[in-house]
Amino acid sequence: MNRGDVVIADFPFQDVPGSKVRPAVVVQNDADNQTLANTILAMITGNLANVGRATNVLVAPSTPEGASSGLHGPSLIKCGNPATVRQQRVLRVIGRLSDVLQQSVNDALKAALELP
Repeated sequence: MNRGDVVIADFPFQDVPGSKVRPAVVVQNDADNQTLANTILAMITGNLANVGRATNVLVAPSTPEGASSGLHGPSLIKCGNPATVRQQRVLRVIGRLSDVLQQSVNDALKAALELP
């Protein structure tokens, strides 16, 4: 598993028992992905209500930039609330972000963390 991989992961709920299987992007660096039991993910949603927000990235699989994502429809990568999950909860890799989308995720993470 590498940074920029689009994965399907089983996310545990924070406030109630249970979990939800959903797509996400690996945002943790590759070295830590190889040595730690956890990884950091940015969740992906099909709800486009917050498109245009600096902490979200729109992925359109119908475009050249989004074609390699493995997603089936327009989606938002939500970088404003990254989640740390056990790597064993990552069920499979379905795609990979293009360089253009990866740069947009980098920018969204910077906005979320207020980094220069």
